[in-house]
Amino acid sequence: MTLKINETRFLTYMEKSSSIGATENNGLNRLTLTEEDKEMRDTFIQLLKEANLEVRVDDFGNIYGRREGKIKDAPVIAFGSHLDTQPCGGRFDGILGVLAGLEVMQTLNDHGIETDYPLELINFTNEEGARFNPPLLGAGGVTGIFTKDFIYGVKDSENITFEEALTAIGYKGLETNRLQDVKSYVELHIEQGPILDNENIDIGVVQGIQGLTRVNVRVEGITNHAGGARMEERKDALLAAAYMIIAANKITKEIEGLRVTVGKIDNFPNVINVIPGSVEFVIDVRHDRDEMRDKSVELIKDQMHQLAREHNVQCEVTRGWEYDMVPFDKNVIQKIGDSAKSLNYSTMGVYSGPGHDAKYMSTYAPTAMIFVKSVNGVSHNENELTENEDLIKGANVLLNTVLQLAKE
Repeated sequence: MTLKINETRFLTYMEKSSSIGATENNGLNRLTLTEEDKEMRDTFIQLLKEANLEVRVDDFGNIYGRREGKIKDAPVIAFGSHLDTQPCGGRFDGILGVLAGLEVMQTLNDHGIETDYPLELINFTNEEGARFNPPLLGAGGVTGIFTKDFIYGVKDSENITFEEALTAIGYKGLETNRLQDVKSYVELHIEQGPILDNENIDIGVVQGIQGLTRVNVRVEGITNHAGGARMEERKDALLAAAYMIIAANKITKEIEGLRVTVGKIDNFPNVINVIPGSVEFVIDVRHDRDEMRDKSVELIKDQMHQLAREHNVQCEVTRGWEYDMVPFDKNVIQKIGDSAKSLNYSTMGVYSGPGHDAKYMSTYAPTAMIFVKSVNGVSHNENELTENEDLIKGANVLLNTVLQLAKE
C-alpha cells in the first residue's frame, strides 16, 4: 500500500520553522544552542506532543519523538536531521528531514497504522558546526565518534563551551535518553547541489557521502613596505598563495568528479600598504572515490611546493581533518528506490558532497539518504530554495520508506 502525507499540514510545519530566526532576505539565522534554536526546539517539542509521541532529550541536546510498534523492545527505525542553520542559511537544509519526519508520524496516526518496529524521529544538535566546530557533534556523540568530554569542551568564538550553551537554553538532557538499538536510519535532505535540478529528476537515491580531506597550507614570505620593496625582490606570501589556489582549482579539470574549495584565508599582517609575510589557508578536497581523492591531495601538495619555489617563499603543506567515502546500506537504498517508484517519481543514484548526520549514523546502523532538488544547486545561502512540490515528494518517499523498513 502506497500512502501520501497531508500536504497542507506539512507545509504549515515548514512555514512555522521559516518564521523562527528569520532574516531580512527570507533566510534563517538559527545557530545551534542560541535563543533562536531554543525557540525552534520548544516549538518542535510541542508539535511532537501534539502528534502523541514520547519525547525525550539526551545529554547532547538531541531531541527524540518515539512512536511504539507491535514488537516489544525491538530496535527502532530512526529518521530525522537537524534544525540548526548557518548564520545566513536557508529554510530547508536539515529542516526538511525533521519536519517531514514529523509529518510521517502524523500521517500514520491519521490512518491508524501500527508498525511492527517502533519509530524514532530525531533532531540532532549542531549538525552545521557554524557555532561549534567540528560539525555533527550530536550525531557524533550518540554514535561514539566523539567523547562526551570532547563535545562538552568545544568552544565557540566567544569562548563559550558547548556544555555551557546547552545548559543555558535548558536542553542538557540525560545520558540515559540517548539513541539505543537502531534497525536502520534514513535521512531526507535537500541535495545542496545542482544535479537533480539540472536533470529534472524527482528523487536522488543517495549511494554514499564523498570522502573529504582538508589540506592545510602555510606560506611564509617576508613582510615589507609596499612602496619600498622592488617587485623582483619581493617574497609576497599572498601572491604565492593566490597562484596556489588557482593551481588547486585547475586540478579539478584533470580529475573528473573532484571538488576543490578554498573558503578561508588568514593573511598577515593584512594591512593595505604592507607586503604579506605569512598566509594560511585550507583546501577542501572531496571525491566519491578515496583513491582519486588521495591522488588529488598528492598533486595539490606537489603544486604547492613547486609554486613556493617559483615565488621564492617557504611552504608547509599538511593533511588535516579527513574521512573516507561513506557507502550507504544497499537494503535501505533499495527501499528508498522502491518507494519512489511506487509513487511514480523519477529517480537517479547520486553521491552527497556535503557531510550529514547520516555520515556518522552509518557507523551505527544500516543507513541511506533521500535527496530532493535544490533550485540551481544553491544552499548555505538565504536564497536556498526547494519548491513545495519537491518537498512533498521527498516527504512521501520518506513515509513509504519508513513503512517498508518498519515491517518485520
